[in-house]
Amino acid sequence: MIYTPLTKKALKLCFEAHKDQVDKSGMPYVFHPFHLAEQMETEETVVTALLHDVAEDTPCSVADLAAMGFPRSVTDALTLLTHDEAVPYREYVAAVKTNPIAAAVKLADLRHNSDLSRLDTVDEAALLRREKYQRAIALLLDEGDAGGTEDPE
Repeated sequence: MIYTPLTKKALKLCFEAHKDQVDKSGMPYVFHPFHLAEQMETEETVVTALLHDVAEDTPCSVADLAAMGFPRSVTDALTLLTHDEAVPYREYVAAVKTNPIAAAVKLADLRHNSDLSRLDTVDEAALLRREKYQRAIALLLDEGDAGGTEDPE
């Protein structure tokens, strides 16, 4: 991980935003954005990885993050990463692909979310999610498309 004043600010905010949340297996949710951030190579991608679910899963909006001083390159990527449920999933992934920062973070996010070993129980819903995420990975890597618009989560 890259430690700069901006990444430290994002680390603290990420922790505060997600500290009381858990993932599907009851693990502290904050481990997920920390895991993604560890894979990133630039300050912008680290910050984006840390904050990628803040606007989607907490009361903090992308506008709030901009007001806190996060750079436009980060907030533009976060806007793309925040999935509006009215937008079909394939269109959402295609839009994410247009931004290198958002695409790098989404690729890591999809790979981590596809790791079934994170789950205590692998059920049909988990298998469907993994299939959906694999199609999205293929689209991001120009290997195929994200398929349908159904969101099994």
